Amino acid sequence: MRVLAAMSGGVDSAVAAALAVDAGHDVTGVHLALSPDRQTLRSGARGCCSVEDAHDARRVADELGIPFYVWDLAERFTEDVVDDFVAEYAAGRTPNPCLRCNERIKFTAVLDRARALGFDAVVTGHHARLEGGRLRRSVDAAKDQSYVLGVLTAEQLAGAAFPLGSMTKERVRAIAAERGFAVAAKPDSHDICFIPDGDTRGFLTRRLGARPGPVVDAATGATLGTHEGTHGFTVGQRRGLGVAVGDQRPRYVLSIEPVTRTVTVGTADLAGVDVVRTGRPTWTGPPPQLPLRAQVQLRAHGAPVGCQVTAGPGGGLVLALEQPQRGVAPGQSAVLYAPDPVRGDLVLGQAAVARP
Repeated sequence: MRVLAAMSGGVDSAVAAALAVDAGHDVTGVHLALSPDRQTLRSGARGCCSVEDAHDARRVADELGIPFYVWDLAERFTEDVVDDFVAEYAAGRTPNPCLRCNERIKFTAVLDRARALGFDAVVTGHHARLEGGRLRRSVDAAKDQSYVLGVLTAEQLAGAAFPLGSMTKERVRAIAAERGFAVAAKPDSHDICFIPDGDTRGFLTRRLGARPGPVVDAATGATLGTHEGTHGFTVGQRRGLGVAVGDQRPRYVLSIEPVTRTVTVGTADLAGVDVVRTGRPTWTGPPPQLPLRAQVQLRAHGAPVGCQVTAGPGGGLVLALEQPQRGVAPGQSAVLYAPDPVRGDLVLGQAAVARP
């Protein structure tokens, strides 16, 4: 099989490419240049896609004896991921840029180009499994990335390969060390790659400017303080609210209204939701018959919770949660998994949260 190995310069993609070579595939490596100024996209373990990373990927490709190219997708990445991220926050929603990158860059732009060039599949270092064309969780629960892949369609998954899904991260590093890859001990990237200093609020303020407004208590309607922009908050947030309340009880962000620039906060008993409404879903396989029982994961690192899934207005879904959840923010992805213990790692699909 002729495959394109997406090589970020990290240990996961290096080992994924090596395993594809070991499997006898005709492998070509490609590094994605996603920023016009790649020198700014790495700071220690933060960020990715820097010139340093391109060099690391090229060295691994040379050691594997495979062709290697750099594809400049900076303009597409800026439009589809960075600008989308800013627009979503400006609208009071909380996007997941890694999910958006997988959806629009790695498995749309890259996969489309790969197929046009005659490749059969794109190999990546994601920690997830494909069995019978269906997406499943990685065996390494701590590194599982099925959540950010839940947006992919069956057609996209048919052109994907995830060689690392059946092994732990420790095993991945061990394989890299055994092969003498310099990236064997390279730190994983964290946070958002295009915000290497980790200051999301500062990044958004530079893009959107100051947009002051009130912070309001849900129970009393009293204004507790002011803020410099709703883009600095996300539903469920507890720290950094910039307000002090006399009863000393912690407050959480309950809702964000960008038009009136109002951030509403409340106590823990008001923060839980038991019903979530979403937009139109995408399914990783044949659309299931509704209603159905499933598990839903509402954040990239959140724990799944049981739910009853029914059809909602406008083609969306209504998720009735078995236990109330905090921090369910519009714009986040609600990824659905099969409900039973045997198939509980099977990803059914996902839909963007419209409102709790």
